[in-house]
Amino acid sequence: MIDFLVAWSLAISAILVESGPYLLLGLALAGLIKVWIPEESVYRHLGGNDFRSVFKASLFGMPLPLCSCSVIPTATALRQSGASKGATTAFLISTPETGVDSIGVTYALMDPLMTLLRPIAALVTALGAGSAVNSLAKRGWDQKPTTRLPIQPVAACSGSCCGDHCTDNHDDDHDHEHHYGESRWLAGLRYGFGALLDDLTPWFVLGFLVSGLITVWLPADFFGETLPTGWTSMALMLVIGVPLYICATASTPVAAALIAKGLDPGSALVLLLAGPATNIATMLAVRGVLGRRVLWVYLVAIALFALAFGVLTNWAYGWLDLTPGSAMATESHTGYSVVEIVAGVTLSLLLLTSAVRIRLDRGVAAAIRRPFARLRVDPLGRTAWMIYGGLLLAVWLSSAGLGL
Repeated sequence: MIDFLVAWSLAISAILVESGPYLLLGLALAGLIKVWIPEESVYRHLGGNDFRSVFKASLFGMPLPLCSCSVIPTATALRQSGASKGATTAFLISTPETGVDSIGVTYALMDPLMTLLRPIAALVTALGAGSAVNSLAKRGWDQKPTTRLPIQPVAACSGSCCGDHCTDNHDDDHDHEHHYGESRWLAGLRYGFGALLDDLTPWFVLGFLVSGLITVWLPADFFGETLPTGWTSMALMLVIGVPLYICATASTPVAAALIAKGLDPGSALVLLLAGPATNIATMLAVRGVLGRRVLWVYLVAIALFALAFGVLTNWAYGWLDLTPGSAMATESHTGYSVVEIVAGVTLSLLLLTSAVRIRLDRGVAAAIRRPFARLRVDPLGRTAWMIYGGLLLAVWLSSAGLGL
């Protein structure tokens, strides 16, 4: 057991060191983009029911620091501010599927080809889905939304999905504080390493834990020997990614760990595209704001483009005779530079500070208790911990304490 925990900790540490420099840079750039690009200017360009509005929405969404949950109020505001259904759909896809932070982490943990293909696939998917929705709307086949979701003001809380630290974004002081360039720089960094990091910390922690577990637990060639690659694994990644929420950056180490265990790059890209763009909350929001038929176009477009780019990615790696890269493919992680080590430690401290700030432990405890509430069972109560301790003792006794 101790050997397993040590190996798990080392795998997580390696991921933090590998991704640290790029993730810190990505958070800084995302914060600066949030401050320097006024959202009002985005809204003004997306009202047309044509390809131009869809193209602009796709481009605007790609670098913005919004995850799948925090993009919902912004997209709703876009729609209620006059953006077409196609532009809103394109924004809902391109924004969570990629970003400056996820691109950097993809380069750090995977390889240059995947770093290039990922944003291209996100852009093409957004363009295709948005154009299909606009075509539907022009023919009058789209359905009126069933509900009008309550939203925050356009500039308020657009980057936050964790209610405790979400404030009104000091709109009154925005113009005065950001009048000078230095104030904007500081405000951008404060947002990137503050509110934005707080939004992403739960998913970073989950992503790092899961990817470390995959690295240690799965056999070296799990995909290929245990589970066939190709269409089978792509379909599996699609089924896993559609209902489950994981942000673009946090999904990257998971995909890299799966590649290290034999997953083909096309299937990994399917997970990277479907996971961030689709989850239960997003699907409900799309249905409520854009209508049921638009939701079907949204889901079908993501599935088809993800699978198509999965096939194209596998073909590209084969045609170029490239082996998909993964920073977690080697068992010995040595030779890190001072910059990488310092960045990894800094990232760890920032995540720890953010977890304390948003009270992540309470959120996790509440999420664990929620499914058991109707049964009136507390899986984290004193009785439960006594049972867990008894089980661990039984496991220890059954192995005679060897290897512990």
